[in-house]
Amino acid sequence: MSLHNGQDKDSIWIAYKGVVYDVTESRLWTNGKHYEHWAGQDLTAELPDAPHTNSVFDRFPAIGILKD
Repeated sequence: MSLHNGQDKDSIWIAYKGVVYDVTESRLWTNGKHYEHWAGQDLTAELPDAPHTNSVFDRFPAIGILKD
């Protein structure tokens, strides 16, 4: 997943609560960065600081599950 950070590859992926989402089409994730957040990683711990709820993930396709 870490290679899909908008810099190493054109695709931009993030994870939330173990689900990987493709946010490539989001204009808010240009170059793999969304405000102070970077793509290619699990952002679960960072959501409480966001100005939106987890329903934002409904806008993006879930493409996988993170394994421990």
